[in-house]
Amino acid sequence: MTSKRLYYQNAYTTRFEAKIVDRVRNEEQTAVILDETFFYPTSGGQPFDIGTINNIPVHNVTIREKDEAVLHWLDTKELWQDEIVGQINWPRRFDHMQQHTGQHTLSQSFIQIAQAETVGFHLSDNTLTIDLHTTQMSPTQVEEAEYLANQIIWQNRPIHIRFVTLEQAQKLALRKLPPVRQGKLRLIEIDKFDLTACGGTHVRHTGEVGIIKIVKLERQNNQLRVEFVCGQRALHDYRLKNSIINQLSAELTTGIGDVVESVLRSKEELKESRRQLKRQQEQLLYFKAAELLKTGKMVGNTAVISHVFTSSESDPGQLRILANHLTKNDQVVALLGLAGEKSQLLFCRSQSAPGEMNQLIKPALQILGSAAGGGTAVMAQGGGPSMDVARIQQAVEKAERLLIGQIR
Repeated sequence: MTSKRLYYQNAYTTRFEAKIVDRVRNEEQTAVILDETFFYPTSGGQPFDIGTINNIPVHNVTIREKDEAVLHWLDTKELWQDEIVGQINWPRRFDHMQQHTGQHTLSQSFIQIAQAETVGFHLSDNTLTIDLHTTQMSPTQVEEAEYLANQIIWQNRPIHIRFVTLEQAQKLALRKLPPVRQGKLRLIEIDKFDLTACGGTHVRHTGEVGIIKIVKLERQNNQLRVEFVCGQRALHDYRLKNSIINQLSAELTTGIGDVVESVLRSKEELKESRRQLKRQQEQLLYFKAAELLKTGKMVGNTAVISHVFTSSESDPGQLRILANHLTKNDQVVALLGLAGEKSQLLFCRSQSAPGEMNQLIKPALQILGSAAGGGTAVMAQGGGPSMDVARIQQAVEKAERLLIGQIR
């Protein structure tokens, strides 16, 4: 039981009357099969139409595999009447018509400019791509293919639909011939430019596509994926990018043509500023290490440095650098803590100093209510939840008492 697919000849009708000839129920959904329909089901890389049947939303349209019946899926079980009025969502339908016709045009353009055949096509609500059977494509060829496609659009060439047998199709110069199938093939012809078999919805004249703009190229295995936009999508894409470039131009106080140069210059300046900041931080940490060494507690011949920082004073990375500065000296043990959103303990010693850091870290972490940490005799670290300076200080003091017991 199949539906007569009226969109094959007319993609512009949005309101129609039909009869329900069968119903398929699945949990809370009902799919209806109509004697004829303008609803396009998902197929050939093109998504389904949406709309309403008797004012009930149609949220999906599929093809039943066993008999190719068109199933109109509704979120209801209450559609009992057989006479229905269908309403197609026109903005979505026309968007798909623009994108699909644009795809035919661009695919033929790539053949003529670069002898690159389309082997894949995907259209969704957000993206439109074709996969070309090549990875060798120069920027000039991409621009020329885009330009040719737009020339065909602006010439407003008529688009013809006809049906032929497979034998007839084999004698024609088709860009793409689908696998052998029963019945007639539906051919879409862009006047004197492209001829291919296709079951999708298309505009009547190329001018309705408006414009084609390639937005991204991506090499995948032995293919080149081309992402592009047509018609209304091209307008939305331009609006977005135009808004961004104008904001950047205003922020950088430069002309639109100089934005890229200005951004690259700012990027290099930022890199240099970061390098300078890193050097200055290194120096400050070197001086901080010298200051802590002067105030360290001497236990025998070993200098024990105990200190707690707040998150505004240091971070885990700087704590490690400071510890490295301290332990470059002989006979030094550094017991460092960091208070803030995430607490941190870092215990380390110089190779010549006594003490087992991995034996100090676990008792100290217990004070923080954490077991996330460990290390070696030379260096151990761990962290815990947010803690104030007083609690971190308790943990560091605990470690210091244990260390003094180890040394003595």
